[in-house]
Amino acid sequence: MRLFIAVDPPEEVLDEVQAAVAGVRRNGDGLRWSGRRDWHITLHFLGEVDERRRPGLEAAFAAEAARHGAPRIAVRGAGTFPGDDTRAVVLWAGVEGGTAALGRIAAGLRRTARRCGERVERRPYVPHLTLARSRTPVDLAGTRTALAGLATPFWHVGEVHLVESRPGADEDRYRTVATWPLGPG
Repeated sequence: MRLFIAVDPPEEVLDEVQAAVAGVRRNGDGLRWSGRRDWHITLHFLGEVDERRRPGLEAAFAAEAARHGAPRIAVRGAGTFPGDDTRAVVLWAGVEGGTAALGRIAAGLRRTARRCGERVERRPYVPHLTLARSRTPVDLAGTRTALAGLATPFWHVGEVHLVESRPGADEDRYRTVATWPLGPG
């Protein structure tokens, strides 16, 4: 199974993101735009995991999630990977508010994965919601600027989800397989 752990924004937040994206999305722009059902904030990407290992991982991740309180966050503005807007391959919406707390949750999940014998990426954690991708670098400066005013309501993140990524699936590309509440903080 190809797995990751993520936060799902509430519907009213997704409504605002969808309205902002509709205002900048153009046919023939060379981007593969993510759909509303695909929008999430990844905390930790596990990659391929043997199904037999999943129960032990779930127990460890549930315990780690319970150690963290519910940060208050919002989706704000936009950015690109890499950071050079004129040669970018990913356009994303940013996250504001309790990003330090979100980062501690992500770091705790990474440590837990490592202790459980899983490989862990070493790149810095940047909380974001992926909006579009390009196979080759493109100039996203104008699109990023157009999304600079994106500002959703704040919400408390009360739970995290273990999600199975199913590339090539026509429907339900991402399927939640477990949900864990965050603790009282």
